[in-house]
Amino acid sequence: MAYSPRLKEEYKSRVVNTLTDEFGYKNVMQVPKLERIVVSRGVGAAVADKKLIDYSVDEFTKITGQKAVSTNSKKDVANFKLRKGMPIGVKVTLRGERMYEFLDRLVTSALPRVRDFNGSCTPGTVRSSARSPATRCRSSIRRG
Repeated sequence: MAYSPRLKEEYKSRVVNTLTDEFGYKNVMQVPKLERIVVSRGVGAAVADKKLIDYSVDEFTKITGQKAVSTNSKKDVANFKLRKGMPIGVKVTLRGERMYEFLDRLVTSALPRVRDFNGSCTPGTVRSSARSPATRCRSSIRRG
């Protein structure tokens, strides 16, 4: 049998059944699923130094396990000394097994190691902090 990521197996075995029961879906194809994860970074200093884009491409390739591509500017911006077509960022689009592997490692290994990371709240809940008294959360990742 071929290898299948742990998170994908858990989704198929546990999450699909739970969501089908909870929301009353009649068909398994109605259950929401991940299609892709896009990891991107804007490299503002790349306007002055073109090597920064190459370094970012190498970093993203190592982090995600898939070749990153540079993104180019769509229009001129005089205030930033930016011309149309100049490379200003890096992105990777992950699909399939690489997507599930990346998400699994991000949630179980990388995010819990971030200093002062308290997890993310579910959509619709209100979170208070010193900077803003009450803000609505848009993320649905929770640390276990």
